[in-house]
Amino acid sequence: MEKDKIGCYEFMAEPFHCDFSKRLFMGHLGNHMLNAADFHSSHRGFGMAYLNSIHKTWVLSRLAIEMDEMPPMYARFHVETWVENAMRFFTNRNFMVTDVETGKVYGYGRSIWAMIDTDTRQPANLLDVNDGALVNYVEKEKPCPIAKSSRVNVSGEAELVSTIVAKYNDVDINGHFNSVKYIEHALDLFPLTWYETHPIHRIEIAYVAEAHCGDTIRLYREACDDGLTFHVKMVKCDPETQEEVEICRCLVNFVKD
Repeated sequence: MEKDKIGCYEFMAEPFHCDFSKRLFMGHLGNHMLNAADFHSSHRGFGMAYLNSIHKTWVLSRLAIEMDEMPPMYARFHVETWVENAMRFFTNRNFMVTDVETGKVYGYGRSIWAMIDTDTRQPANLLDVNDGALVNYVEKEKPCPIAKSSRVNVSGEAELVSTIVAKYNDVDINGHFNSVKYIEHALDLFPLTWYETHPIHRIEIAYVAEAHCGDTIRLYREACDDGLTFHVKMVKCDPETQEEVEICRCLVNFVKD
């Protein structure tokens, strides 16, 4: 039986996945979105398990999440996901987060994915997988009203705010720095007192290069003119030469409570 183009998956804002405001952590929401993406693709013949069997995998290139409100503790919510378009080497996947009981829309997400060969680490043509099954699930009509990811520029004046070492809990099934850990480490650059009066409205992550367990990672931050938007740059640092290689750029936008 043919599957629907749009996948819909139910999650709950579990207490230990919520912050001091009793609302879901942004990092956990990111995890739920990526899980929904995997469920949707796996049920339709182009998921991670199948790709690994043919020595390929999905790599997240960009992620933008914009929320009017985060789900409160114990709330059951749906993450809907669909493929907006598919090209040879990239595909755009969108998300919508809604309350199960009321249907209220909490927010949306946009993402860009690439496929790589796990042996060569080179880009792979995603339209070659499973006879191009992905194109059968492209949904162009469902709206995703948030802006696409912007080009985040971090100047040389950005302040070095934190240095971390990638460890066990930072590493995912592909053996590199977990996509959601970038979100968590970027948001850790702001004090708890800031979050008491400034909820997160939007976060963007542009993944540039891989980092691995044991890498020393430096996080730079600078504020934009509005005082509510910040740009973050993460680099991995060679312990001997101190040479820096950029691994991601982030935008974090808050609202005044």
